[in-house]
Amino acid sequence: MAAAATGVQVGAAMVATRFVVHDIGPASLAFLRYAVAVLCLVPPVLMSVRVRFALRDLLVVMALGIVQFGVLIVLLNLGLQFISSTRAALLFSTFPLMTMIIAALLGRERLSPTKVAGVVLTIIGVGVALGERLITERAAGEWIGALLVLAAALCGAVCSVLYRPYLARYPTLPVGAWAMLASVIFLAAPAGVEGLFTEVPQLDPGAGWPFCSSACRAGLVMFCGSGRSSTRRRRG
Repeated sequence: MAAAATGVQVGAAMVATRFVVHDIGPASLAFLRYAVAVLCLVPPVLMSVRVRFALRDLLVVMALGIVQFGVLIVLLNLGLQFISSTRAALLFSTFPLMTMIIAALLGRERLSPTKVAGVVLTIIGVGVALGERLITERAAGEWIGALLVLAAALCGAVCSVLYRPYLARYPTLPVGAWAMLASVIFLAAPAGVEGLFTEVPQLDPGAGWPFCSSACRAGLVMFCGSGRSSTRRRRG
């Protein structure tokens, strides 16, 4: 569930980010996106059943949220300054495969021959799609962007695996809300350094709607995912 939610959110955010990535800092962009997403989650969280977290579990969930919704998005925003959203999406498509490999290395999932073949074919496909651009005169920028996006995907994959015991223990909605809130608090500092709280960002008027819709979509995906997770938990 965490992997699917992250994949949908980030994929939708890539195109919207291209509209504003050169007008606002990467940390500020991530801060605003998830601040809006958290606000979208406030009503359903208040209407849902109250959940009491163990303090240790809550701290881990918040730490994972900082990486998943904070560090990941900042790395992705930085990467999109060097490569197109289409190319970034191709690289980020390795996210589920990274999740599968990490789960296997940690002994939480078995790698079948079919899964291994899928990993190899995906890596080859991404290499073919990007290979020509990586050997052109702009190779330096392409490599930087590619490495940043891959690092973002790795952050998401690690978090998706580590979230699993907490998503089995607690409902998805409060877990996601606490994780996003932690990332917003974390991102406030670098966003402040970028001048978000002292200067009004000068955004292209046409970029407002794509950006806001991607932010609201992040909250909507988390809310819808929480409903499916709750249904599966009751059936289990």
